[in-house]
Amino acid sequence: MISDLFVYKMEKTLKHDAPLPDRMRPSSLEEFVGQEEVIGQGSMLRLLLAKDEVPSMIFWGPPGTGKTTLARLIARMTKARFVQFSAVSSGVADLRAVVHESQERLKMHSERTILFVDEIHRWNKAQQDAFLPFVENGTVILIGATTENPSFEVNAALLSRCKVFVLERLAVESIEKLLERALVDTERGLGGRGVEVGEGVLKFIAEVADGDARAALNLLEMTVKSTPERVSKDSGQGHKLVKLTKGAVAKLVRRSHLKYDQSGEEHYNIISALHKSLRGSDPDAALYWLGRMLEAGEKPEYIARRLVRFASEDIGLADPNALVQALAAFDAAHKLGVPECDVCLAQAVVYLARASKSNELYLAYGQVKQDVELTQNEPVPIHLRNTSTKLMKDLGYGRDYIYNPSVAGSVEQDYFPEKLRGKKYLKNLIFNVKDCQSDDNGDNNDGDKSK
Repeated sequence: MISDLFVYKMEKTLKHDAPLPDRMRPSSLEEFVGQEEVIGQGSMLRLLLAKDEVPSMIFWGPPGTGKTTLARLIARMTKARFVQFSAVSSGVADLRAVVHESQERLKMHSERTILFVDEIHRWNKAQQDAFLPFVENGTVILIGATTENPSFEVNAALLSRCKVFVLERLAVESIEKLLERALVDTERGLGGRGVEVGEGVLKFIAEVADGDARAALNLLEMTVKSTPERVSKDSGQGHKLVKLTKGAVAKLVRRSHLKYDQSGEEHYNIISALHKSLRGSDPDAALYWLGRMLEAGEKPEYIARRLVRFASEDIGLADPNALVQALAAFDAAHKLGVPECDVCLAQAVVYLARASKSNELYLAYGQVKQDVELTQNEPVPIHLRNTSTKLMKDLGYGRDYIYNPSVAGSVEQDYFPEKLRGKKYLKNLIFNVKDCQSDDNGDNNDGDKSK
């Protein structure tokens, strides 16, 4: 294992050539910007640090919100040894080596070890299981950092032994403060390089960064490096200046992808937002969430399937045409693909949002599933059974069945198994399709029966 001293010297050597975000990492909590709820004055973590009683914990938040920086600051403030571990490139053998050395230091020098695991969501089950006992008995203090929901990605047993702190995207004002600090810092930042900033440039960078301090500082540094120097007219000594403009920044901005993972939490959050916007009859919000998915590369067939489901689950017979619209959108998505199907999906989304809502079919079928599970294979009443052979007829199949079309008026006849006779799943559902459809004013007679 590389000694701590060697790692420290290597970091000092590389610091000068490191990217701006790494050079500008805060060296104390006073320099740390944002995340007041997590590390602000009077917060639980701040009080624990003051007592040097750091628990195992997981920092969960988007990129560039200070997870790694905060872990390093905690290590500086405690008397524990700090070891950084890669969940991507290291295996169980490396983990055991760290644990063994931690046990020796604890035994010989009463020195605790803080193990920082970046991207802890990439730890496989074997790694998590192997590490669990040593977190539990206090051999090491675990600090994990993840951009993914730890509820899904971290072993429940390990998660229960860690305190989860949620870090939010940084506000524009906070990122501006970091950018200003980088421009005046002559030792670590860009101070002394003759950088002149146009009006609104830092705010523009902060807004483009979308709460990511690392992205903002990288963009600032790239803009400075790619902008031609010019001689200052106000200086008789020929000082060179770099003038930053919004245009220069805009040339470097490339939104290669929206924050959206087709298998991660954001995927489910956004489809949930679309579904709830439709249920809440807000077509504008529904269109926005549709756009977020389509523009991020979501498969249109997936969205269309969800719309078909929604048409019956949340609208049902309150507006039978909703299912027709959804199926048509699904067909268009399948036949046209992106980008041509976007307007077709938008049409269906707006129709579903504006349609009257009824979840009675959804609730009724839920009760049906429950009864089917509880009553198992109830025998079909003999008068409802198939009579296609002589043997069946001889056994009485179909006996006493009343053929409805041959009888004038209503027919009193049981259609349920004996244990379920008289069961009512549909209490208010309108069966007359004509009554369910909109009148001349476009109003639905059934009213709004949202969940």
